[in-house]
Amino acid sequence: MEDLGVAAWPPELIRTGRLVLRASEVRDRATFIELLASPEVHTYLGGPRPRDELEREMPAVPEHRPGSFVVDLDGAMVGLILLRRATGHSRPAAVGKVDLGYLFLPRTWGSGYAAEACAAALGWLDDVLPGEPVVLTTQTANARSMRLAAKLGFTEVERFEAWDAEQWLGMRSTAVPPR
Repeated sequence: MEDLGVAAWPPELIRTGRLVLRASEVRDRATFIELLASPEVHTYLGGPRPRDELEREMPAVPEHRPGSFVVDLDGAMVGLILLRRATGHSRPAAVGKVDLGYLFLPRTWGSGYAAEACAAALGWLDDVLPGEPVVLTTQTANARSMRLAAKLGFTEVERFEAWDAEQWLGMRSTAVPPR
């Protein structure tokens, strides 16, 4: 994955009804480690990384690059939105397109934060890269992620087998329909 190639980063804070999307800061490091080491968060993502490995390797300011948004609720990180150019994607339909990824702390699941934050990040992307198609991959067994993909306007491109599970690749196009 590569960054998006946008010049201005970080953008102004993105505010939704309940959340703030912002660039990562030093204070977010512990939450990044919690997200990446969580068995619940990584149930459909190939499993968690070892906490001691993350503690050693995580930079002071994790994911501080274009397309990485910390999702902040009441002054604390609760999730992460990633928008990256899918240059090395295993599926030809996704190569070169922007890939949407997201991770949220389990205690926030079911609150609608992922939909709110992803919609805001996609709105930002629509402003800086108008008409850019976006892909999203998830396991078909991840019912929450499948519902979120539909809610965000992703439609199925294909299903495929990877990591011993059926995967779903969806695409969201912001192209203006012909008149």
